[in-house]
Amino acid sequence: MPSPKLFEPIEVGGLSLANRIVIAPMCQYSAVDGCMTDWHTIHLGHLALSGAALLTIEATAVVPEGRISYADVGLWDDATEAAMARTLKAVRSYSDMPIAIQLAHAGRKASTDVPWLGEKQIPADHVNGWQTRAPSSAPYAEGEAAPLALDKAEIAALVQAFADAARRAARLDIAAVQLHMAHGYLMHQFLSPLSNHREDEYGGSLENRMRFPLEVFDAVRAAFPADRPVTVRLSGTDWVEGGWDAEQTVALVRELEKRGCAAAHISSGGLDPAQKIPVSPNYQVPLARAVKQATTMPVVAVGLITEFEQAEAIVATGDADMIALARGILYDPRWPWHAAAHLGAHVTAPPQYLRSQPRQYRDLFDKA
Repeated sequence: MPSPKLFEPIEVGGLSLANRIVIAPMCQYSAVDGCMTDWHTIHLGHLALSGAALLTIEATAVVPEGRISYADVGLWDDATEAAMARTLKAVRSYSDMPIAIQLAHAGRKASTDVPWLGEKQIPADHVNGWQTRAPSSAPYAEGEAAPLALDKAEIAALVQAFADAARRAARLDIAAVQLHMAHGYLMHQFLSPLSNHREDEYGGSLENRMRFPLEVFDAVRAAFPADRPVTVRLSGTDWVEGGWDAEQTVALVRELEKRGCAAAHISSGGLDPAQKIPVSPNYQVPLARAVKQATTMPVVAVGLITEFEQAEAIVATGDADMIALARGILYDPRWPWHAAAHLGAHVTAPPQYLRSQPRQYRDLFDKA
């Protein structure tokens, strides 16, 4: 039988990946003052043994007010860097899976409570809240406090903060940086005309709305080692009429590719509560396909990819080069093992687990 495409290796900007399964960044809301805790060691540690090709650290704020919640991870000072270093040292002791990081700023969607406590906005004068900042002073949802519109000096400072975080990531030997331009957070807020009402060079035309995200990309690409990839995560559409859409996404991707972007991870939505998302299996794959057809760099598809044959079909037909798992791999942290068994492929397992290989899949595990 032909080898399944899902388990063929791929190279992304000089980073060699063993297969086409990547683990998407997933916020854990378990940090203290931006510092990773023992929970992150457990969480990242067991995912690093999953057989996927790449593990991405959750949305990591480049400044304290860029966190989604008070319990988010950050990488803005020596303390947050040292905490991440401790976690990475423990994980790497037992896994050689490459680890990437998603650098982010939540913009007007910051200063919220953790999901299991309601995820509501926390007032700026509360101990766990702060004044949010965004491209314009429009709040995310009706009834929320309005953000302050960033001035040009603050925009320049944020570009520098992203670059500084990338330098810290390089010191931590992070394999790749992903810039979060999706899900209604700060860079997406600049991109979409629904949230960007500026009248200066950062608002109005598509070229102007792309300016800040492209400045961030250029600064991070210059700050991060040239032999390691910088990638992006984008919302392919706002799912709201008059908002960010697939055509604008393709235009942005083409600009990013010119600047040395190594891959695009295509998600959607998150910017406006009025979104109407047709949620179903593969519902975001057409967005990835549109980008794939317009670029030469690798494209990652994500969203309700749960079945093995489904994942194989996405990469085998060329709709995307890789698939990303998030909630599905939390539910089944051995999903790549099970996919390899089903499709007749091989997967890496830690030596401590080799004896768990099922009798009917005698060649499932690679013997290092």
